[in-house]
Amino acid sequence: MHRSAPRLTRILACAAVPVMLVVAGCSSDSGDKDTKDSGSPSSSTASAAPKSEPTVEPAKFAQLPDPCTSIGKKTITSLVPEAKPKNGTAAKSSDTSYRAGCSWNGLDDKGVKGSQYRWLDVGFIRFDSDQTLGSGAERAQQDFTKQVTKAKATEGAKKVAEAPVTGIGEQASRITYDLTKTSEDFKYATVIARTGNVVVTLTYNGAGYAGSKTPSAEDILKGAEKAAKEAVATVAATDAKQNATTAPEKTGEPDTKPGSGKSVEPGEKDTATKPSQ
Repeated sequence: MHRSAPRLTRILACAAVPVMLVVAGCSSDSGDKDTKDSGSPSSSTASAAPKSEPTVEPAKFAQLPDPCTSIGKKTITSLVPEAKPKNGTAAKSSDTSYRAGCSWNGLDDKGVKGSQYRWLDVGFIRFDSDQTLGSGAERAQQDFTKQVTKAKATEGAKKVAEAPVTGIGEQASRITYDLTKTSEDFKYATVIARTGNVVVTLTYNGAGYAGSKTPSAEDILKGAEKAAKEAVATVAATDAKQNATTAPEKTGEPDTKPGSGKSVEPGEKDTATKPSQ
């Protein structure tokens, strides 16, 4: 009986070991599970992350040209004889970087042979890109349609006709009509064009006074298209000029060895003779 006591003690000690290991193992599994759950994002957390909205296309042009210089002087002289003032009259605008215009009018008085009156007007509207409203080009397209509808609805206009025009901006339309005012018959031509995020509206009209003949619709339309093409071209030209003046100076150009005209690449030793001190 005395010999069995130590043996029984050893048996109980050995039996206790697996129990401790099991407890430790359970604790380890529980800890690993918690670590995994806390360390890796759950699907619900990932789905709750806010989705980024698609960005709109940047506006192509950031400014407008001077409307009174957007049409060449020769063109103005040929379309509006005796224009006063010759440099045109600028339209009032609270911000000329978004809306600007200029007009010219003149009466070529030929005495008993009658007189010819001409009037020319050009207007620019620029649109910025907006996350809510859309890109500048899209907003300009909407305004283009609006301006065409407005021109066609001119009060008192007769024989209104619309047709697309090629070679002026990205899209353009012409609206021609007759209009009687001051007891004279006027011929009108309006060209509406869009280039990028800018809409250009140009109107040209004329009439004969004191027995002079009314100008032909073909001549008025031809003059309007010529002037509109020049006005649209100045939008890109003005933007290119502005970018050229604000562009940063080029860096990293190879140095030139004194007196040799040979460029020195980075890391190359300059072996040219140094000037004496």
